[in-house]
Amino acid sequence: MSFNCKPEKMPGTIKGNPMTGLCERACIQVDKVFDACVKQFTGQDSEITLTDIVPSELTAPFKFISAASIGLEAKVNNLVVSPLPDNSGCARVTCTVDIPINVVFIDATGKQGVGKAVISVPRDIVMHVPSESVIPYNIVADATVISTSGRYISGDTRPVFSITYCATVIMKVIMKVQLLVPSYGYAYLPPCTEYTQDVC
Repeated sequence: MSFNCKPEKMPGTIKGNPMTGLCERACIQVDKVFDACVKQFTGQDSEITLTDIVPSELTAPFKFISAASIGLEAKVNNLVVSPLPDNSGCARVTCTVDIPINVVFIDATGKQGVGKAVISVPRDIVMHVPSESVIPYNIVADATVISTSGRYISGDTRPVFSITYCATVIMKVIMKVQLLVPSYGYAYLPPCTEYTQDVC
């Protein structure tokens, strides 16, 4: 069973008058996004060094198979925010976005290995930033990387590959705030439906 047994207390499309059922102004604590932008690009001949290789006993030379980001939030390093005097509320944001990836390859005997690496992407952009307050804002990044083209360069226990990849990087200016929103009250949670092959 899903969110459909009590439509008036379930998330979803509003039908009829949206004012019907409003009962309070609720204060919620959320990350408010003050600005965001996305960039998709291709990286050419980027050298990566593998760590945490599984299994550990592999024989060089290696053949690159694929690489992809592993779902962890990208890290923003070397961040510099410089307000633009001729553009109120905006700032130049320079940083390096480090994107963790998994790399799949095979060794000289045909055995498959998997290792971790990091793609470092420089960013130099203009973003809207909120004015100084008691609660500081943060600049964060979400990113994905995928690659099916690469070659082995050198190394045995820490192999080095050169890869061509497609990356998508989303930069965001966020601040944790207490936001006042209209509310219909608490959602009703339906009971779970246990899976069985004999559904009556």
